Amino acid sequence: MDEAAQDQLSAAAQERPAFVRPALIVSPADRAQEAAAHLRDVSDWAPLHQADSVLVLGGDGTMLDAMHRMIDEGLSLPAYGLNLGTVGFLMNRYQRGSRVLERMNRAKRWAVSPLKMTATTLAGTTSELYAINEVSLLRETRQTAKIEIAVNERVRIAELAADGVLLSTPVGSTAYNFSASGPILPLDSKMLALTPISPFRPRRWKGAILPDRSRVTFRVLEPHLRPVAAVADQQELREIAEVHLEIDRSRELTLLFDPGHALDERIVAEQFAH
Repeated sequence: MDEAAQDQLSAAAQERPAFVRPALIVSPADRAQEAAAHLRDVSDWAPLHQADSVLVLGGDGTMLDAMHRMIDEGLSLPAYGLNLGTVGFLMNRYQRGSRVLERMNRAKRWAVSPLKMTATTLAGTTSELYAINEVSLLRETRQTAKIEIAVNERVRIAELAADGVLLSTPVGSTAYNFSASGPILPLDSKMLALTPISPFRPRRWKGAILPDRSRVTFRVLEPHLRPVAAVADQQELREIAEVHLEIDRSRELTLLFDPGHALDERIVAEQFAH
């Protein structure tokens, strides 16, 4: 990179407010704990409610936990992850050293809005949960699940017989959705992936791509004979009667990625992996 380009990057970084009081969230895994020990003196780490950003050490699960914690506590802090887990799709590459705050301040920002799930159980209780990746409905027993699917209050599949069905955000489209043969969605696509899980009927239905303003309803058919659980990321509710899903734009979160390693590029690259 020539000197003029470096000056332009420095000027751009100076125009952006610097993170000076990050919080630190660390996976209990040994690698993450070891990395945290090397970073203890890098910053005056703040409690989450007093922080201006979050550094997450671990894998995708740790990042999801951190984002759910912010949702639960009504916070919206930019989150920068260093991968000390397995896949690390939501993370940046870990490099040992003390330049992590510089990397955070140079990082590219991506806004992410979660799915809000409003679920009603057979007992009549109603719960709200949030998902960064996906919401899945899954059969609880050997019996095939039977689920009615409506989009914007219009029934589109009167009876899906399958192991289940899921609705995925672009962030989650490379996770369980992709394993269930769902499409990979670019981060800026403003779409959702509706994907059946091991469908039996309708045999030819492979799912749908919906605008992210859509409201999706799953109604469980024969729920006493064919019980179904609902899972929002790692949070599970059992004996579900009905689930309503929509993007909650009031709870916007921000992910930080190193230049050249942004999530949109990783989503494109994933489609050419072999």
